[in-house]
Amino acid sequence: MNFQDFVKLLRSRWVTVGVTLAATVLGAVAVSLLTTPQYQASTRLFVSTAAGSSLADTYQGNRFSQDRVVSYAELLTGETLAQRTIDKLGLNMSASALRANVSASAKPNTVLIDVLVLDESPVRARDVANALSEEFVSLVRELEAPADGSDPDSRVVVEQRASIPQQPVVPKTFRNVVTGLVLGLVLGIGLAVLRDVVDNTVKTKEKLEEITGTGMVGSIPLDRARRNQPAISYEQDNSPIAEAFRKLRTNLQFLAVDNPPRVIVVTSSMPHEGKSTTAINIALALAEAEHSVVLVDGDMRRAMLHKYLDLVGTVGFSTVLSGAAPIAEALQKTRFPGLTVLAAGAIPPNPSELLGSQAARKLLNELRGQFDYVIVDSTPLLAVTDAAILAAGADGVLIMARFGQTKREHLTHAVASLESVGAPLLGAVFTMTPSRGGSSYSYSYSYGYYGEDVGKRPSRTTPPPVEVLARRSTKITSDGGVSASMQPPEGAARPGKRRKREAPE
Repeated sequence: MNFQDFVKLLRSRWVTVGVTLAATVLGAVAVSLLTTPQYQASTRLFVSTAAGSSLADTYQGNRFSQDRVVSYAELLTGETLAQRTIDKLGLNMSASALRANVSASAKPNTVLIDVLVLDESPVRARDVANALSEEFVSLVRELEAPADGSDPDSRVVVEQRASIPQQPVVPKTFRNVVTGLVLGLVLGIGLAVLRDVVDNTVKTKEKLEEITGTGMVGSIPLDRARRNQPAISYEQDNSPIAEAFRKLRTNLQFLAVDNPPRVIVVTSSMPHEGKSTTAINIALALAEAEHSVVLVDGDMRRAMLHKYLDLVGTVGFSTVLSGAAPIAEALQKTRFPGLTVLAAGAIPPNPSELLGSQAARKLLNELRGQFDYVIVDSTPLLAVTDAAILAAGADGVLIMARFGQTKREHLTHAVASLESVGAPLLGAVFTMTPSRGGSSYSYSYSYGYYGEDVGKRPSRTTPPPVEVLARRSTKITSDGGVSASMQPPEGAARPGKRRKREAPE
């Protein structure tokens, strides 16, 4: 994994990093708020020895004091001194509890000892520190006293008494928050990397093409509005998802220029991967380019096209195959120009046998002769065998993969089922891709036109599709002006048909 891949991973897993970071910071804040404030009082002790008459005696006495300091620091945190302090102040606590709040440290190469006392009360912290130091002075005098009653060679003096602390030293809120921030960032990145390692879904173009063995011909961004209304009105819609379907339409038309696929099966490995929505909008995008298109609902088990397009669902594919109605009566016009729909019809008891019959192949060939394109919305490949049966008699198959949801092994098995029946795979389509982030395949453009005023900036709007740009032309009017008109693009005739020219008035 290089740095660029790492950045893409963080951008795609930003929710994991953000949630972990927020949880640790909130935890640090909660710990700070729930921790009882502790105040710290400090005293300083000075250890000295009796001075000698010579310089050598003075040096030896200083070394003696430094050696004593380490032992004295241990005595300061002992249970004996703690109990004497409790008895002096009349504290209601045990010696072990007081010892836990007392610390002593000796500075290297000095004869100074710093004593620190923690307590919930700043006044009591000061009193304990002073009483502890005074008791220690008495304790050292008792321990160092010679047996003959003479003055001891070593003595301890309280050099600095404790005062009432103004601010608590516990909790350290700033330190806790910074620690939580750093810890959350490390844990969040670790979880993001771990999730990416164990994640077996398809999220990159390279992995999609590697599994399917074909190119990615389209990437459809996530648009939540399509849940309620899958069909896009292309005459008025220039949204990113509409442009993505226009791009997919263009890619389909250039897959095989000499012999373009006209009967196309749209399928996926599992349900809820955007198969039906993609089939509807591919058909609508082709119809927008002035092709005659028929959309066939090949899912006789869970038919949805008639619901999405407000059509009659009881008459359709199964009705024609069973001989109950002719094809002309089963086809239904839609509110979209150029789009005709053949619904699934009544659910038969044997969909697979019905779709694999010669009547089904004959029906698709008949539709091929009547329309420029036949788009078939089939069942998921791993659920039933209906999609593979339809794909075997089609010109090609488009397989859908939902970004971050389709599992790699599911897609692998789906492609294998198509290969087993010899179905030609035209390409793979990513559906519901994120519109932002490192995994986004969407792009934005800005256009400037020749002759545009220098002082005016072109508006950043979504550009018209390639076909619309190709159909824009101008002509000189009789009064010397310029008028714009839209003409069909050159070479955009329907496959197998020649477009009729309108007779001049």
